[in-house]
Amino acid sequence: MNRERSFHMLRTVTAMLAAILVAFVIILFISDQPAESIRIFLLEPFSSKRYLGNIIETMTPLVFSGLAMAVLFQTQLFNLGGEGVFFMSGIAGSMLAIWLKLPPVAFPLACIAAGALAGVAVMLVPGVLRAKYNANEMVTSLMMNNICYGIGCYILNNVMRDSAVSSLVSYKYRTAARLPVILPGTRVHLGIVIAVLCAAFVYVFLYRTKSGLEVRATGANAKFSQYSGISVTRVIVLVHVIAGAVAGIGGIVECLGLHQRFEWTALPGYGFDGAMIAMLAGNNPFGVIGAAAFVAYLRVGADLVNRFADVPTEMIAILQSIVILLISAEKFLHKYKQKWIEKDISIGQGASEAAA
Repeated sequence: MNRERSFHMLRTVTAMLAAILVAFVIILFISDQPAESIRIFLLEPFSSKRYLGNIIETMTPLVFSGLAMAVLFQTQLFNLGGEGVFFMSGIAGSMLAIWLKLPPVAFPLACIAAGALAGVAVMLVPGVLRAKYNANEMVTSLMMNNICYGIGCYILNNVMRDSAVSSLVSYKYRTAARLPVILPGTRVHLGIVIAVLCAAFVYVFLYRTKSGLEVRATGANAKFSQYSGISVTRVIVLVHVIAGAVAGIGGIVECLGLHQRFEWTALPGYGFDGAMIAMLAGNNPFGVIGAAAFVAYLRVGADLVNRFADVPTEMIAILQSIVILLISAEKFLHKYKQKWIEKDISIGQGASEAAA
């Protein structure tokens, strides 16, 4: 198991370094001042508290979406419904943030609970269809994204829209509903703490509970798990509930932490980012935090080099694609993994012969 974990870490780090190397090559070809552009890309995100805050702000929703996908990937389910969950949880929680009246501490908690429930409701649709009717969860989740977007836009336009503003946005949230800033001089809000707590919860669930063991066993071999007495149907529904709740919390936390009103007029894109984060992290909940921080660092660096140099931000899409391709490629560094396995076998045989 240690060998497997070490190999994944090696492959992940190699993919990250390869992405950064490609960034250097792109900058060398298109920048008139490549040395300065590379300096900005690598070092500028750490040059001020404001830019460090930007990294934390960017990584916060990525942690939630990565955790949701990591739970699903543990059971070999490729559900991309995080897009719709983020959107609908933002709508549901925002409605409470606009019209409900509660004390400061209880108010955001109520909005977050509403977002989590909305996320569970959305994610249960592809989950139940997969568990009961063996419907392909990727297809049904993608369809749910479109459904959620249509319903959400209808609610935003006909129920929540502030007619005093020319753009399509909701009424302002009540001040007591918004998440407080925890790092003065930045927009870093309490959401990052909630994200870390969610990571801890997911880790405890997966690796310290009986249900978590059933989830991992089902992902390793669903048929064997079923023959062992594990209800695969229950496991599939359970992981969709947890993933929906985590992604739902992420959706409303992003709204209450960074915005004064609901402003999304398109799917925010975090659901697809979650798949990349989970793959980078090897589905490890705490690894998700590091993977989200790395992707946020790349995005902030690309934004800064676009603003202060002559490199387009589209470079980040290339880097993310390279990372995903390398992490998902089974043959990437495969020969080194084989050497490790052969070495373990030879060491085991040597120990057996010595004992004999």
